[in-house]
Amino acid sequence: MHWSEEIAAKIIAKRPDKEEYVCAAGISPSGSVHIGNFRDIATAYFVCKALRKAGKKAKLLFSWDEFDRLRKVPANVAAVRDDFGKYVGMPYVDAPDPFGCHDSYAAHFEAEFERSFAAFGIDIEFRRQAEEYRSGRYAEQIVHALRHRHEIFDILDSFRTQDSTAEEREGYYPVSLYCAECHRDTTHIISLSDDCTQAVYECKCGHKGKIDFTKDFNCKLAWKIDWPMRWKAEGVDFEPGGKDHASPNGSYQTSRIIAKKIFDYEAPEFQGYEFIGIKGETGKMSGSSGLNLTPEVLLHIYQPEVILWLYSKSEPLKAFDFCFDDGILRQYNEFDKMYTAVKDGTADDYVQGIMYNCLIDGREFETVPMSQLVSLGSIVDFNPDMVATIFEKIGTPYTVEQFASRLELAKFWAEQCSPESLNKLLTKRNWNYYLTLSDESKKEIEVLREYLLNNKNCTLDELNTFIYSVPTQVRGELDAKAKKAAQGEFFKNVYQLILGKERGPRLYLFLYSIELESYAWLLDFSGEPEKEDDNTAAASCLAEDKVQTEPDEIPEMRGEITLDDYEKMDFRVVKVLECEEVKKSRNLLKLTLDDGMGGRVIVTNIRGIYTPEQLIGRKIIIIANLAPHKFSGVVSCGMLMAASNGSCGTKVIFVDDSIPAGTRL
Repeated sequence: MHWSEEIAAKIIAKRPDKEEYVCAAGISPSGSVHIGNFRDIATAYFVCKALRKAGKKAKLLFSWDEFDRLRKVPANVAAVRDDFGKYVGMPYVDAPDPFGCHDSYAAHFEAEFERSFAAFGIDIEFRRQAEEYRSGRYAEQIVHALRHRHEIFDILDSFRTQDSTAEEREGYYPVSLYCAECHRDTTHIISLSDDCTQAVYECKCGHKGKIDFTKDFNCKLAWKIDWPMRWKAEGVDFEPGGKDHASPNGSYQTSRIIAKKIFDYEAPEFQGYEFIGIKGETGKMSGSSGLNLTPEVLLHIYQPEVILWLYSKSEPLKAFDFCFDDGILRQYNEFDKMYTAVKDGTADDYVQGIMYNCLIDGREFETVPMSQLVSLGSIVDFNPDMVATIFEKIGTPYTVEQFASRLELAKFWAEQCSPESLNKLLTKRNWNYYLTLSDESKKEIEVLREYLLNNKNCTLDELNTFIYSVPTQVRGELDAKAKKAAQGEFFKNVYQLILGKERGPRLYLFLYSIELESYAWLLDFSGEPEKEDDNTAAASCLAEDKVQTEPDEIPEMRGEITLDDYEKMDFRVVKVLECEEVKKSRNLLKLTLDDGMGGRVIVTNIRGIYTPEQLIGRKIIIIANLAPHKFSGVVSCGMLMAASNGSCGTKVIFVDDSIPAGTRL
């Protein structure tokens, strides 16, 4: 039984006759909603599905806690608004959008998340708590809490380790008031009417005011009172929370007592969950830090089913990582095995339970191996038609339609997250490496090349058998251990001479997949090194002039956008101040820019196409309001604009130097 089904069984046992069960989740839009927050939704979603699977009616309720106060300014907000600290203490819904594209701070980050949320096909009912509070929906509950404020204080106090005073108890109020003058919650209640419907307050800004809780709704219950109040208001049966909420003195234990004693409601089933990590990084991610990974970012490398699968297969209190290294390839491989088992009917109950949660209605996909899309796709610059040709050649004839979406994910991951995994043919013979080889190793390279030239129509199996036999053909019979070592050394040498690195895709598959003419000349060392320096490719008997003289075919127009869509894009002219290579990357450059607003850094994959000298001092165009993203350890705040065509390669768009930095297009 899947863990979500076990929770569902407890819920049903607790309230067996309920007409519709409510699974709830909630997030405060303090910044970009990161993948740790998403576990809140995924956990509630899976339990909701388990209830439906059991034949019960259930809904998933999601609250935007946008009426909470802005606590601090995230890094990505501070990067565009150095004065945003003045809004700390205001509700998220009342603070302006620092990026200028939505009605409020809350609306900006809510929209950012909801865009990516649609990809998961989750049926969800939204609540916006600013609307709920300001509509007066909770007015009676607020007055009720005020009337029981001493009882609430005693419950809260029972979880504290320090003794309280009578003055603290008398001066406690379970509600925060937003000042009518400065709109912050830096207020304190001076007096409360006997019926607890009216109060006089004073704010740090100097303003004094009155509030009638039956008519004025610019106030909010404190979190540990607000939570149980809403459980009753919505009839919540299940809600998860971070493991800190699940601790003995955590929010849930406190709130469940308040729910029962103050609001006469039995607390819902609760499940704590572990935080999510990034492989190679540790620590709890924070939405208010501005440096986090959102579902929208993950969807550039993970298909939505795989994201849901990672949450589904891990029990809530078990941590797991999203992988930006080659661990992602192993995750895809494991997912594909489970998906295939379900489709062919061989999956056990455990696997079926996991996969039930992550398949999205209306979406079909093929489990085209992600590792092959990366290793083979990079050789042909991820050209879909050429990748299809390779698949047909090796006997797995996937169509472009079957692998197109995964190919885009593979390309993004390889180029942006793991450039070292790219397999690019060398553009000249690797004489420096070849001259270090022993005579036997050189002979092995010669034997391989001659076989390839004389057996162009060999089968994949024949090529595989031959490659493994090369070391013994040259060195004679070897014992098992020596034979394996010699084969490994031979493979490494071939990779170095063709790709310039020690490892690559399966050698027989790689050599069989791509055109012989594109690499055979890299194995030909019959000439002199000095001549190779003049014109390496021309010295090859197989090399052909592959320079494309005609431009690429004009692609079809993308889908039509509205003027509102266009207005969201912020194109800016910037000046390149500094340019340096990104360590541990083969194709990334770090550009320090003058954007007229204090400067920024972007990362771009044009290393090898442009030198720093060609860029420094020039003015270019970037998309300035693209969400920050980390590439090879460097945070990029924007995207460079360039054009790419087979007849000219990639060309950066430079602009007239007279245009001031920061000018918007």
